[in-house]
Parts: sequence; structure tokens; C-alpha cells
Amino acid sequence: MVVIYHIPAISRTVGLPAFDALPMFHKGSEAVFVFFTLSGFLIIRSLFVEKERTGTISIKNFYLRRILRIYPVYYFVLIFGFLFYHLILPIAGIPYETNYDVFTGIFLCVAFLPNVFQVLFEPGGILNILWSIGIEEQFYLLIAPVSYFLAKKRFVPFLLGFSIIFFLVYFFEPYQFFAKYYVLFFYFSFGGLLSVLNHQSKDNWLLLNKPLQYVLTGIVGLYFLTDVFKIMPEPLYHFTSMLIFGLFVLNISRNPKPIFIIENRAWIYLGKISYGVYMYHMIVVNIVLFLFTELQEKVALPAVAVIIAINILTIGLTILMSHLSFKYYENFFLNLKGRFRKEDKKSKSQVTETSSNVNLTHSTEEVKTTKTPNQLTTSFTEKREDSSKRRKAKAFLEDILTTQK
Repeated sequence: MVVIYHIPAISRTVGLPAFDALPMFHKGSEAVFVFFTLSGFLIIRSLFVEKERTGTISIKNFYLRRILRIYPVYYFVLIFGFLFYHLILPIAGIPYETNYDVFTGIFLCVAFLPNVFQVLFEPGGILNILWSIGIEEQFYLLIAPVSYFLAKKRFVPFLLGFSIIFFLVYFFEPYQFFAKYYVLFFYFSFGGLLSVLNHQSKDNWLLLNKPLQYVLTGIVGLYFLTDVFKIMPEPLYHFTSMLIFGLFVLNISRNPKPIFIIENRAWIYLGKISYGVYMYHMIVVNIVLFLFTELQEKVALPAVAVIIAINILTIGLTILMSHLSFKYYENFFLNLKGRFRKEDKKSKSQVTETSSNVNLTHSTEEVKTTKTPNQLTTSFTEKREDSSKRRKAKAFLEDILTTQK
């Protein structure tokens, strides 16, 4: 959604034909809201599980894992962006005015404030997209130490209270600081709230049956394919978005009977490289549009052909660049993350003991049952299929945010 939002928007700025007449071409920000919700869902769950298993949270290890995932691509795009606007474009004779000095821009981006940089200076598409990474990192800086000091039983009350209070402050008219810089923390905290409730098995009323899952999926479809929700006042729009995205993420990842499972390997791999797709797409957009701008001066092409070619090339090259980055660049750092998973080492014996207890319990229950062999086989098959669906849904979402664990 973010990619197809930016292609026509940037195309127009350089005088190329573009098509964005459908609402789905204007849902870039909403796609980021989904990402925020999913990020909070997975990150806060991982922090809660670590606290549950080890009795504490290693803040150092948490931040090292974040650094290993976020920083390599973030700083690559950051450095390329400054070089592009301050060196490459001037050398190529392409005018591009900037209203900031490089030191200020670098400082704001290194200090986890690219959202402030984007609002104050509009530094250019390649650097503008870093705003959402800044919001994510700001939330991580807050939630890890808070989780460290929170007792397990306090997670749910804190996340509920934080979501409500921050939402109210965000839209409090006399104080617009958070709204001005898009500090949308309530999406993260609400996603985390649902995740912790699920882990504690207190969310059965939120795990929808199949008919209601179809209704929820239809609502999400309306959200992205139409503008019916845009008639709402902004606070109500964000509140509705927060509820819809939270319930959607919860049900596609944790519902014991989900209505759909993404099993296609191509889609699963796209989930793995989605961070790169988001981060690199503006670099590709600028390169492709530059090539077509040059081509248009020499060859007259039909507008439809130009639009189709730009979209196919941009999407294809973005995926290729993200694949190469993931395989030959990001994976080196991702492989180091395992060194900083304190909870994994401490929980191995717990997992073994739990498995033994589960097996013993199952054996005892089997002796007590009076089901026929056919009934037992059917029941086992159904449970195995449901478990498999949950695992696949969870794996897909965690691949999208591989870094979040």
C-alpha cells in the first residue's frame, strides 16, 4: 500500500503521467498504522514472555536485537538519502532545494527524531519515509524500561490505561505536540494489550467465530478499498482504526480457527523482506522516474504504457533490491541476534519439563476417555490442523517483523 501510494504521488511531481483515482492509492498512512499495531503486538508479547520465563527483562539485549535489525538498513537509506539530495542530484545537474543544514538533519535522524525532521523540513521522499521508523524506535525506548519495572500482573492495566490516556492527550486541542509529529503510540500499546490478553488466555471473547471473522475482514477491505471511514472526525477515525487493526491482527495470528492462512511461499518470503521493501522503495521510485523522465524527452510513449511500466518496474526492482539486501546484508546482522536472547537459554529446561507434564497429562486423559478409535483419530486430526493453522499464521506475521522477537 505504501509503495503504490508513493508511485503516482512522486510521478506527478516530475511531470510523468500517473493514476491514483481509486481510494486504495491513498492508504499509505493507514498501512503504517497496521504496521504499528503489529509491531506492538509482537514486541510487547516478547517482552511479557521474557519477563514471565526469566523473571526479568534484559534491556541491553532487547536494544541490541533492535539495533541489529533496524540499524543496518536504516543507516544505509539515511546515508544514501543525504548523498542523493546533497551530492548526486547537484552533480547530475538536477535542482533540488533544501531548507536545512546537513548537520541538523543527521542529528535529528541519529537522535531517533526523523519524524521531527520530516515535519519541519520535508527533506525529500527517500528521507521522509524514515518518520515511521523513528516513531517505532521512540516507542521501544519507552516500553522496554517500563516493562522492566512492571510486575506481570500490571501489564494489562498499564497498557489499557496508557492507550486511553495517550489517545486523549494526542487529540487534546490545546496540546498538539504529539499530533504534530505523528507520535501514534496508542496503536503500539493497544496491539500489545491484545497480545498480552491472548497470552494470558483472557481474550476468548475477542477471538471471533468464522462468520464474524468474515465480517471483520470485510470491514478491513472497506477500510482500504473505499473512503467510507473518512467521513469520521479524525479522533473517531483513529479510534476505529485502532480497534479494527488490533482485532484483525489478533484473529489472523491467534484465532484457533482462522478463516484464511497464507501458505504461498512467495507471500511468506515477501513478509520476510517487507522491512526492506518499505525502506528501499523510495530509492527505486526516484531511479525509475529519473529514467522515464529522460526517456520521455526522446520517445513519445502512451500515458497508460508509462503508468503500467513505472509501476511494474518499481515494484519488481524494489522486491529484487530487498531480496538482495536481506540475503547478502541484513542476514549477517540477523544471525547475530540469537546471541542476545536471554529468555531462550533459561527456558529450555522449562520447556522440556512442560512438555513432559503435557505428555503425562495427555496419557492420563487418554486412559479416562471412552471415545472410539475413529473418534479419537478425527479429534486428533482436527486439533492438529487447527494447531498447524495457528503456527502458520503466527510464523507469517513474525516473518513480517522478524526483528521484533
